[in-house]
Amino acid sequence: MVHSAIDAKRMSGGEIDRKVGELLQARKGLYRIDEQAFIAAAPDLILTQGLCDVCALDFNEVIKAAALLAHKPEIISLNPHSLNELLDDISRVGEATRRQLAAASLVADLRQRIEQVACREPDQRPRVVCLEWFEPLYSAGHWAPEMVALAGGYDVLGKSGEPSMKIEWGDVVNARADVILLMPCGFDVRRTVQESTPLRALPGWNELPAVKSANVFALNGNAYFSRPGPRLVNGLEILARIIHPQTVTWSLSPADARQLN
Repeated sequence: MVHSAIDAKRMSGGEIDRKVGELLQARKGLYRIDEQAFIAAAPDLILTQGLCDVCALDFNEVIKAAALLAHKPEIISLNPHSLNELLDDISRVGEATRRQLAAASLVADLRQRIEQVACREPDQRPRVVCLEWFEPLYSAGHWAPEMVALAGGYDVLGKSGEPSMKIEWGDVVNARADVILLMPCGFDVRRTVQESTPLRALPGWNELPAVKSANVFALNGNAYFSRPGPRLVNGLEILARIIHPQTVTWSLSPADARQLN
């Protein structure tokens, strides 16, 4: 029902960034809605977001599309910046869909899993860098630094609750991270490994502490880190296993994370 103006499967990360810039400069939308399909669906409830215009249909476009419908639907914009706000949004959706009990059960389960990870107080907190994009470089923001902290690490470049931030290669070098997490927005593990090739050729890469200790990991950002949904808790569990492998017992799937040598 919503179509992207960018074919991310056929373009590199750098090409995607340049195309996004061109479309925004020309004031053209990155997404378009199939109006006929939308009208035929006749939704009573529309879930949308205003967190990132690059990641999904612009909120104002949703409002315009809703005006085409014969009846006025309820529109809920979900814009969480933290795990607690994510849990609140699940409750909001449960309320709007009259599934309060199911939502409450899911929230209770997710909160228990979060607390299970957070209850471990590590002796040391490794320095961690989370890279959300490679060309140009971005450090992950919003919930990612919080997830690193809950998993027992210290995010050197990211700031909890704040947007992802454009950084320079020198910032990564100076961070002297013990662990580097590659989690580009929208990419799975295989694509992350592929896109990281130019990154791993930058000056000083081989001298980074995380590289020397083989603590660089390609993650499934698309599934567990980019989207503010219940699977962020899976992402938290993945980070706990990576950051403190000696004290965490659960295993990782190759589809979740891959250690780069």
